[in-house]
Amino acid sequence: MAEEYIIPDGKEIRIAISGKSGCGNTTVSTMLSNVLGIKLINFTFRQLAVEKGLSLAELIEKAKTDDSYDIAVDTRQVEMARSESCVLGSRLAIWMLKEADLKVYLAADDDVRARRILNRESGDLEEIKAFTSMRDSEDSKRYKKLYNIDNNDWSFVDLSINTALYTPDQIVEQILAKAVEKGILLKK
Repeated sequence: MAEEYIIPDGKEIRIAISGKSGCGNTTVSTMLSNVLGIKLINFTFRQLAVEKGLSLAELIEKAKTDDSYDIAVDTRQVEMARSESCVLGSRLAIWMLKEADLKVYLAADDDVRARRILNRESGDLEEIKAFTSMRDSEDSKRYKKLYNIDNNDWSFVDLSINTALYTPDQIVEQILAKAVEKGILLKK
């Protein structure tokens, strides 16, 4: 797959990929950046929590009343994305990186997402469903308040994929095909 696609000479490419927790955003973004040989930017609340010595749940709780957590994550990743060719994978990538050459939204229903999170982190499925639902709700409220973004409206993207229907490899192939169609990648 890697040798089949090239970025046109003298061009940079920025692909923004968004999706809620458990949609495959990190997996697909990582695979795509590896295939293209460009930087992956996936700085999230999870990484910020580690930096701050907090659990993810603690950071989410603090972010409810302190906008600096969201602003720190969002500002840092957009600045990083503007500096070079990259795949920006984040909850708000498609909204925040307005100049992205390709915007992709990954979706999956709540049960699929919860099972994936369970496989990744272990625990109790019902607790994960409840936590994920709470997190989705809190995220949506914060995004609306901070940026007037409705993260349930991704109608403007170049490509939307239900990740429950495809393997990560198939999803990456769909993104690559769309990038070729848009002329931001060339197929060898």
